[in-house]
Parts: sequence; structure tokens; C-alpha cells
Amino acid sequence: MKPTSGFLPAIQIGSALAVALFATAARGDVIMDWNAKADAIAVEKQMPNAPNARGQAMLHIAMFEAVNAIDKRYAPYKLSLTADRAASREAAAAAAAYDVLLALHPDKKADLDAALAGSLAGMAEDEAKAKGVELGKKAAAGIISLRANDGSNTPEDYRPATTAGVYVPTTIPIESKSSKIKPFVMGTASQFRAGPPPALTSETWTRDLNEIREIGSNASAKRSAEQTAIARFWFFTGPRTYNAIVRQIASNRKMDLVDCARLYALTSMAGADAFIAVFDAKYAYNLWRPVTAIRNADLTSNPATPREASWQPLGVTPMHPEYPCAHCIVASAISTVLQHVVGNEIGEITLTSPTAAGATRKWTRLQDYSDEVSSARIYAGFHYRFSTEAGKEMGKKIGDLTVGTQMLGAVADAQQKR
Repeated sequence: MKPTSGFLPAIQIGSALAVALFATAARGDVIMDWNAKADAIAVEKQMPNAPNARGQAMLHIAMFEAVNAIDKRYAPYKLSLTADRAASREAAAAAAAYDVLLALHPDKKADLDAALAGSLAGMAEDEAKAKGVELGKKAAAGIISLRANDGSNTPEDYRPATTAGVYVPTTIPIESKSSKIKPFVMGTASQFRAGPPPALTSETWTRDLNEIREIGSNASAKRSAEQTAIARFWFFTGPRTYNAIVRQIASNRKMDLVDCARLYALTSMAGADAFIAVFDAKYAYNLWRPVTAIRNADLTSNPATPREASWQPLGVTPMHPEYPCAHCIVASAISTVLQHVVGNEIGEITLTSPTAAGATRKWTRLQDYSDEVSSARIYAGFHYRFSTEAGKEMGKKIGDLTVGTQMLGAVADAQQKR
């Protein structure tokens, strides 16, 4: 498989250039380039992470179902598709990707039309191509149907806690209904919900609040320059953070089309379920963020955590409840899936962050990548240590479940394990 060069340009590319780029993808890895297309659309639309992750999971499951139906190498996700072995895998993947993204983003039809034309360019107008396109459309229709009433359109109705006549900030928290989305792998959004956060007078609370007060403050004298750089790097969140890692691993391993489709499907499902699970827990526990807790520490009757009226975190606190850590659960889920598939030692992988002036970080172990994400949220002043630990444990369970139950081995082997 021919490695790609990274993200495609976001939305500024014209139709002619888009065709040229996707023509190259058709000779290389159609899976990666349609993933990059989904990333570009999400950036342009500034999509929240959970809806974005849902759409990308749909995209990659449909592509996997299409190409796997030809090879029958792995157990399918949900669909029972039949396919001619002579059907074009690339045409099947491209058609599946196009139909899913068009259903999710009908306003992007012109851009997607150009992308599809590019993916199919250079293919002979023969029966293999026609059968591949037909198969891809069937796979997309099946996944779109499965997700038609999955709770993703639940109206937002967050109710700020208040009493009559008392002002509260009027910006509504984000992702308050993301837990209503039907999971892709978990039985319910709360399947792996962490236990409650520690009491505000406990030893754990006291230790972790005071830790973040010192190291997560915008004016911290204890946070090192390296820790500050790590914190700012990981202001970058969402599927783009892990898609880039999956892309490098698939390229470095020279995965063929089917294995690449499976890897993206597994990671995208785990990532989507991680977002669903964490927002279920966040809004169930509704724990205050460090900036609120430290400025109101006098309300806790804990003399070991004195109030600091003007405390500010290094970054702008995300607009949703604190516990557990979302970035931590997602990185842990992705890392766990990847470790199951390719191992912990993965050579050098890199990631460039748009939130840190284009800074690039490198890892050779997946666990180091996951651990760094968790540390970054403490350095940034966003999450208590106990919250990062809870998020990592939830993510590991989701990753284990995904790899242990989905798209297993050959179909016969998978049936024996169920």
C-alpha cells in the first residue's frame, strides 16, 4: 500500500484539484483519503466531537462492510452482504464512503461528487467497477438504515441548576445530549460508567485539587516549559487527533485495503463509543471544574483546600462537566484498540497540533501517547488526576470490548467465539 502524505487540504481545494488528489488515492489507499475528506468536512463545519465521531464510525463501518464482503476475511459488523470476488474493492469502498458522507452532509454534494470522481478515475469501465459501486452503495444504505433512529437527533434541553431569579451564565454546555446516541459496540452508554468522584473532604480530592491548583494555574511556577508545551499541544481534540495516528500505523505496516478498512472501523467505533460513554458519565455526575472548585473552595468545608478567588487555568476550560476526562477516555480507547492489533511498540509516529503553533510530538509506544494526553489535561488546569485515571480505565474497557467482539478473524472463527 502506498502511504499518503497526511491530511488533505481542508475546504479550500477546488473541484479540479480534488479530483486529482482522489485519483491518486484510488491507486493508493482509498480508506485513508476518504477519512481525510471526513476530517476536512468536520473542520469546516466545526462539528462537536461526538457527532463527528458518530459520522466517522458510520463511514468506516460502511467501507469495511463493503470490502470485507468481497474477501470474507473478517466477521461483518452487522450486514450480511454477498459479493462477487471480482468486484473492485476500491470502487466498493469509494461508493460506500460517498453515500454515507452525502447522507450526513448533503450540503457538500458538489465537493463529494468531485471526490468520488477522483476515487473512480482511472478505473476501467467494466463489470468489476460496476459491481464494486453497487456493493458500496448497499453497504452504505445498510449502515445508514441501522443508524437512522440512534438518538443523534435528540433535542438539546439542558437545564441549568438555579433558583428563581438567580443569574446563571447563559451559554449552554456542549454535548449535553451526546450520551443519547446509541453506542456502536457497548450495550448502553452507561455500561462502563466510572464510579462517583471522591467526596470533597476526602484525601484524594484534597490531593488532586491542590495538585491542579499549583501545576494547572495560568500563573504556575511549578509547571515546566515542557509541561506547558504538552498542555497547549493537547488543546487539540477529536477524531483528527487519532485518525492521524491510525493513518501512520496503517501506512507503516503496509496494510492492504481490507486490513486498513478494519483498523479504521475498529478505532472509529471505539472512539465514538468513548465519547458517548464519557458524556453519559459527565452529565450524570455534573462535577465542577477546577476553575469553579478553586474559586469556591470555601463552600466545601475542607480547610485543606483554601479558596483562591482569582485562580485561572492555563487554557479555556471546555464547556461541559469535569468527570471523567473525555480526552483521556478517547486516547485510551484508541490506544487499546491499536495495541491489540499492532502491539505497543510501533516505531515512530508523530502528530502536529493546530492549537500549538504547528508543534509536533513523537512517540514510539502507544501507551506513552495515551499517558501524555492524560497528563496534558492536568497541566492545562482542566482535569483532576482522579478524573484522568477514571477516563483511561473506561477507555481501556471500551477498546478491549471493541477488539474482543467486533470484526473477528475469519467468519468461522468469529462464530465459534460468540
